[in-house]
Amino acid sequence: MIIKFLGKNFYISFSIVALIYFLDRLSKIYVIQLDKNNLGSDIFNSAYLNIVLIWNKGIAFGLLSFGESYLYNILSLIIAIIIIVLVIMSLKSQGFKRYSLLTIVGGALGNLHDRFFFNAVPDFIDFHIGNFHWFIFNVSDIFITLGVISMIVLELFDNKNEKTYQ
Repeated sequence: MIIKFLGKNFYISFSIVALIYFLDRLSKIYVIQLDKNNLGSDIFNSAYLNIVLIWNKGIAFGLLSFGESYLYNILSLIIAIIIIVLVIMSLKSQGFKRYSLLTIVGGALGNLHDRFFFNAVPDFIDFHIGNFHWFIFNVSDIFITLGVISMIVLELFDNKNEKTYQ
């Protein structure tokens, strides 16, 4: 029974989550080390991209930042519960939907790791055009965003297909 459960799909799914988590950890460790070596958070500047380390205590793009530690801990617990729900959903899903959920899980695990070990998430990718700066984000945020966009597109196409069959 366990061997059947730990089949090809499990290993592929685990590999996707592990790869995303590893890429995120590697990028964050590298940027944190650069920050320590440069003695400052301004690591790289160009016309459209800056690499600047900031510590985000909120959720996506710095939203819901709390100064109170108990609110931060509650938010981290809610995120952990959401990750568990997403894992369960991915186990019940197939195809592209499963992989979309797994990209969200991989990214969320990377950020959750930072919440537990640093009490903040290191964000460092700053795209900008002139003085207009987008939110500063990290590799995990990229995968979470790609997974969410994929889920939205899947829902739009599923709803369109259901309407054509009615």
